[in-house]
Amino acid sequence: MVVRPDNRLADAPMVPVDCRRCGAGVQVRKSSWNQTSVQWTGTALDRCEERCTAAQLAGDGGHHLFLSCRALSESITDAVRTGILLVVDGSA
Repeated sequence: MVVRPDNRLADAPMVPVDCRRCGAGVQVRKSSWNQTSVQWTGTALDRCEERCTAAQLAGDGGHHLFLSCRALSESITDAVRTGILLVVDGSA
């Protein structure tokens, strides 16, 4: 079996983006307008206010559903608008 190299980051590497609300710093890549890859660090996970709220609402079980942070999503959109973060497939 031949392992094909993953070269998706060659055309557009991940870019640091900080949440404008809590300052959580993540690495982001936008493949298209509808697809965003986010790499969280442990520090960012601990700092994200929306994630911490979701964990508190989940109770002691420790298992909670956290799909995204609205404030971070808005920060990512701002990064695209200002040209800090490029959309690889810029088609509408």
